[in-house]
Amino acid sequence: MIKINGNIELADWEFKETFLRASGPGGQNVNKVETAVQLRFDAKNSPNLPPRVFEKLRELAGQRMTKDGVLVLTASEYRSQDQNRKAAQERLIALIKESAVIPKYRRPTKPTYSSKIRRLEKKQKRGSLKKSRGKVGFND
Repeated sequence: MIKINGNIELADWEFKETFLRASGPGGQNVNKVETAVQLRFDAKNSPNLPPRVFEKLRELAGQRMTKDGVLVLTASEYRSQDQNRKAAQERLIALIKESAVIPKYRRPTKPTYSSKIRRLEKKQKRGSLKKSRGKVGFND
């Protein structure tokens, strides 16, 4: 059981981990041992994920989510399988936490009458300053 926040908890059966060989440097270890982890989480059919969170998760995941609503995360930065498993799970938790955040409602505001007046007075003052500079003439 993975606890995301007070409302969302994911059961172990909701995501599937497969192991594959990592790419990049590592010599014989890379050629022999399957240390990379591919974590698949069926977000669309998850009973513990509210629809609003799923829609935000789809938006945040981008290409990491399939058309069927399965989130695919791959971790291969460590040489150990266990560390890669933990890294993939942490990424999943971070994505779901970020998608569970409710954005603040922005209340539209208008500038006050006095702030409009001050702005116009500053414009007038700046314009008169520029106008008083005049043109420079060359005396031959």
